[in-house]
Amino acid sequence: MAAGTNTAPAEGFVRFESVQKSYDGIALVVKDLNLSIGKGEFLTMLGPSGSGKTTCLLMLAGFETATHGDILLGGRPINNIPPHKRGIGMVFQNYALFPHMSVAENLAFPLEVRSIDKDERENKVRRALEMVQMGGFEGRRPSQLSGGQQQRIALARALVFEPDLVLMDEPLGALDKQLREHMQFEIKHLHERLGVTVVYVTHDQTEALTMSDRVAVFDDGIIQQLAPPDQLYEAPENSFVAQFIGENNTLTGIVEAINGDLATVRLDSGDRFQALPVNVNAVGDRTRVSIRPERVETDSRRLPAGAHRISAEVLEFIYMGDVFRTRLKVAGNEEFIVKTRNAPDQTRQVPGSTIEIGWLPEDCRALDA
Repeated sequence: MAAGTNTAPAEGFVRFESVQKSYDGIALVVKDLNLSIGKGEFLTMLGPSGSGKTTCLLMLAGFETATHGDILLGGRPINNIPPHKRGIGMVFQNYALFPHMSVAENLAFPLEVRSIDKDERENKVRRALEMVQMGGFEGRRPSQLSGGQQQRIALARALVFEPDLVLMDEPLGALDKQLREHMQFEIKHLHERLGVTVVYVTHDQTEALTMSDRVAVFDDGIIQQLAPPDQLYEAPENSFVAQFIGENNTLTGIVEAINGDLATVRLDSGDRFQALPVNVNAVGDRTRVSIRPERVETDSRRLPAGAHRISAEVLEFIYMGDVFRTRLKVAGNEEFIVKTRNAPDQTRQVPGSTIEIGWLPEDCRALDA
């Protein structure tokens, strides 16, 4: 997705219009961002550190100011509106709970700021705690809660005043793996029940794929691709997205021919095969061919007609419970990974052996070099 290209209908609930951000007046951290987020959508901004995703969230929250362009919420420009008047719920990685206040007082605080009377405050606090399955914890202090419980309270506080938009900045980063995965589904189910618009920032690709309606993949201040999770994984538009989303194998070579929907690629090893020409322009272009580990067949008897066949040396075979992970040397690449399901009829490969593997042309994509 090129910078400056509108990525959703202009009537989106949240809109970035030609937004740029520079901290020093020279280097742009965010470059001409045009992005539209629908009401009720769960959009994740995903990317490595320094890619511009967190800066976008901070500009939307009002903690940073855009150097150029407009940010609109519900059709209204909010560039000059202070954070506390934007009516946006926020959830941070470090919870940001007031340690001297009880759980109930923490949740009541954003309601008090909005001058909501005591009876209604108590009702809203009770409902918010029930929403995150924390009823009965009203009197506890944050220090008396586990990390997961604190994150639930932080989430309840962001939702207690019933905002139309909730921003989440790496909210699960401090949790252990099992709790993080559990909370991913909790937040996803809450979003489905409430219909609130969520803009979520993370560098964790699994989190993004699990929770989102759409994912905006950032790199170098630009959205490299914006798409639903399955499309991002199955149909990456460039080498960066292919490498950043999920595990991916790459083989380098030159485009020898482009015939309709297929390109013929000659690898540096001399092997030739066909691939989908996704991000190559002409014969002679250098290319990195992308192939997902689960799309490769290691049992030559199962290779379908039309599959490209190639010799591979088995370097490592790892049992992972539900899958087998085999590392191969293929066309000079010693980090070529294949994942096969754990089944009684699945062959367990022997390190040091040479096998024939293969894949279909439609399962590999010729991308930019």
